[in-house]
Amino acid sequence: MHRAATLLGSSVGRKVVMAASGVALFGFVTGHMIGNLQIYIPRGPDGYAINHYAVFLRTFLHGGGIWIARFTMLAAVCLHIWAATMLTIENWKARPIGYRQTRNVETTYASRTMIWSGPILALFVIYHILHFTLGAVQSTAFGLADGRFVEGDVYHNVVAGFQIPMVSIFYIVAMLALGLHMYHGIWSMLQTLGLSHPRWNRLRFAFSTGMTLLVVTGNISIPVAIMTGLVR
Repeated sequence: MHRAATLLGSSVGRKVVMAASGVALFGFVTGHMIGNLQIYIPRGPDGYAINHYAVFLRTFLHGGGIWIARFTMLAAVCLHIWAATMLTIENWKARPIGYRQTRNVETTYASRTMIWSGPILALFVIYHILHFTLGAVQSTAFGLADGRFVEGDVYHNVVAGFQIPMVSIFYIVAMLALGLHMYHGIWSMLQTLGLSHPRWNRLRFAFSTGMTLLVVTGNISIPVAIMTGLVR
């Protein structure tokens, strides 16, 4: 216990927590995007594929699977926020007075905006759960175009939600913030896990960039397809 407390009290330990929780969140975001893309599968004789996918999630392990996933993600989010907050405070204490002139040589725009993209994503997650999971936002201005949340009909809820331009724009902005956060997060995660070496840096850059573009493009394509009428 003492060793664990000492590790978590160090910057190295907190970075390990950031990396480990980041792995869990990265897996969730990627899997969530793959599941959402089922909205492009045409309606079959038994209904829409994305609705069957939602039923599978709710009934997996007799309904316990989704709660295991939810509690795991909640723990990962809490640990991620805790580690990020402690590391940020630690950096501020190390440099209480800012530089007279700043030259960003080794940092990227994604790394410098992590402090902003994180809170934006936190607000987005809250709205997303209220919007599509709980159906608590049913207004025709910020919820659903027809003002009607249908329990279990994911296809209808998603299409009706993204038919509202402001909702789609907010989702797209949130996905761009996710892209910045995700790129730097994957890069730093791989570095913390020991994959920082001139031999591997090019591969690390390609993986970070490729996965970020895949997830962001896949997620943004859905509101764009609905607003342009490709998905009705």
